Amino acid sequence: MKKAILVVSFGTSYKETREKTIEACEKKINNGLEGYDFHRAYTSNMIIRKLKNRDGINIENPIEALDRLYKEGYEEVVVQTLHIICGEEFNKLKEQVDAYKDKFETIILGRPLLTYIDDYKEAVEAIQYQIPTMESDEAVVFMGHGTFHESHSAYPTLEYMLRDSGINAYVGTVEGYPELDNVIKKLKADNIKTVNLMPFMLVAGDHAINDMAGDEEDSWKTILEEQGFNTKIHLKGLGENHHIQNKFMNHAYDCLQKLNQI
Repeated sequence: MKKAILVVSFGTSYKETREKTIEACEKKINNGLEGYDFHRAYTSNMIIRKLKNRDGINIENPIEALDRLYKEGYEEVVVQTLHIICGEEFNKLKEQVDAYKDKFETIILGRPLLTYIDDYKEAVEAIQYQIPTMESDEAVVFMGHGTFHESHSAYPTLEYMLRDSGINAYVGTVEGYPELDNVIKKLKADNIKTVNLMPFMLVAGDHAINDMAGDEEDSWKTILEEQGFNTKIHLKGLGENHHIQNKFMNHAYDCLQKLNQI
């Protein structure tokens, strides 16, 4: 039986962070699934076009990849997402995978980083390895991408669990809720003076480099400093965290366990 592992991410056009995050996760998953041929896809057609036009790099979207795997005679396909939450991007991917159930003998989709309660607990444990030593008036502020999908509740849940574990952390989003204004209110109420800015995203790409850490007037760094906070920048995507990489690999491995029960 020809078997494939298709690792799907949103993608990024930043080469350095791509190698440290997406490709590091892909390698971990590939090494963990013996007997499966590795393939990749990005869900962002904009990034796919940019990489092709600028760098001559050809990356398929999920439909193109699944069509090709079908034509090449694969019978079993494990699709593992590198998405963070069960938002619009993941649900679109789920619909695409469901549409191919009649073409493959078996096809299964691995869950995002944050799905079940245990996923949140394990993610918080993984994050502890990247939290700096902080003073009492210091905190971490994570920038999540955010969504207007109902899965936006993932971010307040994450913050609750981070704080419940003893990590002095706040979570805001670029899109949706909570916004930076909501975070700033809490920082002031808690008498925080210094903020460690970190992306809660797979890659430290455009949002992290510009929206979070940029010098523009609307960046989180600039706004926080104008509000009187000292800022420290940590430009590392979640994909650089070896424990997060292991979580995605374990989610793919969970798919194999389910397949063995069929």
